[in-house]
Amino acid sequence: MPRWLRPTGIALLVVVMGLTLRDRPGLDAAGLGVLALAATAAVAVGGAGLLIELPRGRPAWLTIALFTLLIGGSVVVVAIEPDGPGFVGGFVATSVAASSLSRRPGQVVVAFTLVGIAVAGHFGGHRPWTTILVAEAGALAFFRLGQYARRLRARTEQAERLLAEVQRTRSAHVRAATLAERQRLAREMHDVLAHSLSGLLLHLEGARLLAVREGANPRLTDSLERARGLAQAGLGEARQAIGVLRDEDLPGPDGLPVLAKELERDLGIDCRVEVCGTPYELGPQTRLTLYRVAQEALTNVRRHARPERVDVRLSYQADGSRLVVEDVAASATSAPPDETDPAPGYGVSGMRERAELLGGELTAEPTSTGFRVTLWLPARDGDGDVPARGHGEVPA
Repeated sequence: MPRWLRPTGIALLVVVMGLTLRDRPGLDAAGLGVLALAATAAVAVGGAGLLIELPRGRPAWLTIALFTLLIGGSVVVVAIEPDGPGFVGGFVATSVAASSLSRRPGQVVVAFTLVGIAVAGHFGGHRPWTTILVAEAGALAFFRLGQYARRLRARTEQAERLLAEVQRTRSAHVRAATLAERQRLAREMHDVLAHSLSGLLLHLEGARLLAVREGANPRLTDSLERARGLAQAGLGEARQAIGVLRDEDLPGPDGLPVLAKELERDLGIDCRVEVCGTPYELGPQTRLTLYRVAQEALTNVRRHARPERVDVRLSYQADGSRLVVEDVAASATSAPPDETDPAPGYGVSGMRERAELLGGELTAEPTSTGFRVTLWLPARDGDGDVPARGHGEVPA
C-alpha cells in the first residue's frame, strides 16, 4: 500500500465522523446511530485499503466480500445520516474497482454502487433526485479517474518492461561483441605469437645441438639453453593467455599441490600446502591469478633463497581469498626478488599488476627467517566468485 494511503484513509474517517457528530454530541438514540455510522465508515475505509493493498491474485470471494462491505457500508451511512458525506464510500468503491479490476467486473461494481446510492438516497432520506443524480455523476467521475489511473499504471509497467528488455538486449550485444573480440585476439595470438615462438624454439634447439656437436664454448651452449628455456616458457604463457581469451579450463588453486611437489623435487625440501576456510567457486581470472602468483613466488624461492621449508597457505574468506607463500630458513638468507626480473616469470611487479587488475593487493617483504609474498583478492560477482552461503571470515 502506498505510504500516503493510510493517513488519507484515517483523515477521511475523521472528516466523516466530525461532520456527523457536529450536531449530535450526546449518546441518545441518535448517538447510537452515530456509533453505528462510525463503525460502518471504518469498515468502508478499511475495505478500500485492503482492496488496494492485497495482491492481484487474491481469491474472487475475498474481492466480492470487500466490495460488498465497501458499498454496503456507504449505503448504510447514507441511510443513517442522509445529510452526511456517506456517498464518499461509493466514490471510493468505483475508483478502486476501475483501478484494480478488469473491465467487466468493474462495470458490475459501478452498477451496484449506482443502484445502492439511488436506493439509499431515495428511501433513506427522501433526497431529491437531482441530489442523487449528482452523487451518481460523482461516482461515475471517480470511476473514470480510476480507469485513467489504471491505464497510466499499465503504461508505466510496459515502459519499465521495455526498458528492462532494452537493457538486457544491450548487455547481450556487449557480451557478444566482447566474446567476438576475444576470439579475434586469440586467433591472432595463436597465428602470430604462438607460431613465432614455436619457430624460435626449434631454431634455438637446433643451434644448441649444433654447438654441442661442434664443440663450441660451453658458455655459448649454456646461453642457448637459457634462451631455449625462455622461449619454451613464453610459448606456455602464450598458450595459456589464448586459453584465457577463449574461456578454456585454466589452472587454479587446485594446481597448488602440483607446484609444491615440483619445488620439493627440485630443491629437496618440504613444501606444505594448507587450505583454510570452506572453498567456493572462483572466477577464471581469480583462479588464474592465485595460481600464477603462487607459481612466481615459488620460482623466486628457487632462484633467490636457500630455505629449509616453504609454506603455502590459501584462505577462503567471505569477502575474498588470501594466498601466502613464505620460505623459512634457519637464518634470513633470502634475497628480495628483483622487481623487474623478466624471467622465467614476471617478478614482483608483474604479480602486483595482476592483483591490482582484479582490485586486489600484493605485498612482498622479508621476514626474520626468509621472505613472504601475500596476495589478497576480493570476491568479484562479475567474475563468478560465489562464497558459500553462511560462510564466515576465516583468519589468514
